[in-house]
Amino acid sequence: MMSLPLVILAALFLSSMRAARNLAGGITAAGESRFLKRGQVVEVPRIRFADVAGQENAKREVTELVEFLRDPARYQKVGAEVPRGVLLMGPPGTGKTLLARALAGEAGVSFLAISASEFIELFVGVGASRVRQLFELAKKNAPSILFIDELDSVGRTRGTGLGGGHDEREQTLNQILAEMDGFAEHEAVIVLAATNRPDVLDPALLRPGRFDRHVVLDLPDRKDREAILRVHTRKVPLDPTVDLERVAAGTPGFSGADLKNLVNEAALLTAREARDAVSADDVDRARDKVIMGTERTLVIGPEEKHRLAVHESGHTVVAFFLEHADPLYKVSIIPRGKALGATQQLMEEERHTLPEEYLKDRLAVMLGGRSAEKELLGSVSSGADDDIQQATALARAMVARWGMSDAIGPVDLRDSEEHPFLGREIAQPRRFSESSAKAVDVAVRELLLHAQSRATEVVGTHRPALERLIQRLESEETLSRNQIEEILKTPATAKYPLRA
Repeated sequence: MMSLPLVILAALFLSSMRAARNLAGGITAAGESRFLKRGQVVEVPRIRFADVAGQENAKREVTELVEFLRDPARYQKVGAEVPRGVLLMGPPGTGKTLLARALAGEAGVSFLAISASEFIELFVGVGASRVRQLFELAKKNAPSILFIDELDSVGRTRGTGLGGGHDEREQTLNQILAEMDGFAEHEAVIVLAATNRPDVLDPALLRPGRFDRHVVLDLPDRKDREAILRVHTRKVPLDPTVDLERVAAGTPGFSGADLKNLVNEAALLTAREARDAVSADDVDRARDKVIMGTERTLVIGPEEKHRLAVHESGHTVVAFFLEHADPLYKVSIIPRGKALGATQQLMEEERHTLPEEYLKDRLAVMLGGRSAEKELLGSVSSGADDDIQQATALARAMVARWGMSDAIGPVDLRDSEEHPFLGREIAQPRRFSESSAKAVDVAVRELLLHAQSRATEVVGTHRPALERLIQRLESEETLSRNQIEEILKTPATAKYPLRA
């Protein structure tokens, strides 16, 4: 009698275990079925290199692969081996996926694409199985291009898992490595992968025979931005007032995806107002929305609005009168996104290195708003929160990374920037002493105090011009570059010459 409950419990346990196994098998089978269904979509893209504006260097790098895919026998006859793996590296939105599709379209070969995150499943072994099936499909449709997006999601350095090194992600990575080693010489299959974090990839992925050719896609320069804008405005009716060269000049740091979004936002504004063509004003408003966010409706009292105008005018005056600061574009006290106001500057020319005098002027501009509040209102506010954060980060980079402090010298004293779960070891020992860290803090503080002193000096020297700007900004809320120059024009001082 006493053993009957135990028998019942054992039966229930075995039944539940059997049900769990069946469920797991069903889920795994369903997952693989979904993958196979997706994997059967093999296409030859219609996109060509002509559709990829800019990125001329990257296109030149992969042009050789086009010739190999079109006529692999010509290369095999002379014993030449074209790279089997090509890693496309660059910031988000620079066109890595688009370039991969254009390469397949230009060569006229099959294209298979998958995101690396799709390999990972709850059950161990599914990812590796999907890798095998995908590579088999690529070989079956050779010549072909196999594209793996976001490679860093499975390709991070092995041995960092908290639950042990042999987890599902690492099994998947091991299978990718094994498949790339298994290519026969006669198989015209090229594997392309994209990542914006090449620093965290496992070294085994980057050795010769795997992803040994690295193609870098940079953010577009002014000329490339104009070309990208022309591609994205092919089907967009533009008003004669729209100057794409001017738009390109006003969008430094924009990626190809950002520019596409800019054109789309301008078109949405035009459609919303039931007009037939996108105007220059639509593009300007779309640019402000992309950079700063959507306009917000906030009830701001007169006193707070005056402080806001003082703050933004301080940034503007310091930027206008300092010799090495970027030219002004617009100043506004209309709330957008998380900001209550903004002072926008635009680089007149593309910068690839940042001189010390430019960075020091930039620090002074960042602290110009706070200095104006202190000078005119006698106190500061929390509105300088983001300014102080950015200025501190820039000053620390100047001291600890770029050697722009005489007290520190040309020594790399930056803190570790690696995150343990992005592919590096969890324990990151500090590479410098406490005294060195203290010296960096002192040097950063000195830089910031000097920048604040310079900003205060500019504000005090040009206080009449500053007060005119504040009054005009309070009444109109947004001022353009021409309006700012008209208000601030005053006899030049010896120390802070006016811009030409």
